[in-house]
Amino acid sequence: MKTLSIDVRRAEPQDACAIADTHRVSWNQAYAGLIPHKPLIQMLERRGEAWWRKATRGPATLLVLEVAGTIAGYATIGLNRAKALPYDGEVYEIYLRPEFQGIGLGRRLFGESRRLLKSLGCDGLVVWCLEDSEHAARFFRRHGGLDMVEGMEDFGGTSLRKIGFVWPR
Repeated sequence: MKTLSIDVRRAEPQDACAIADTHRVSWNQAYAGLIPHKPLIQMLERRGEAWWRKATRGPATLLVLEVAGTIAGYATIGLNRAKALPYDGEVYEIYLRPEFQGIGLGRRLFGESRRLLKSLGCDGLVVWCLEDSEHAARFFRRHGGLDMVEGMEDFGGTSLRKIGFVWPR
């Protein structure tokens, strides 16, 4: 019998190429048809391997979910950027490659992200997603998020509504 290893750990510079690829395929799957094509492609091109290598050393914490040596997903976490909200922590991004979705790995990555923020002293948490991203909204509701706030995000002149899910103290 073979054992399958699943690990959530901090990203390292040598993970940058795999994270860039995971970002590209997961964002294409999540946002094609929601975000206008040109701004989506520009965002994907901007976040190549060099961008992710730099991100491993940046102020946000970058976590990867590794399955049997393959980067299956990533999350970026840090302090809440919306200062008007009474929550200390924020999950800026959480994405899985499509082939790793639906089997509990997102729950594991999100759980580790929440635990790490709590261990760093963050009281409460917020996560934003596009209102029309039904898959993401369902995920956050299923994991106890309350859709308490709304905002707008601009993508190349197109404004899209976003929802802020919160996990109070």
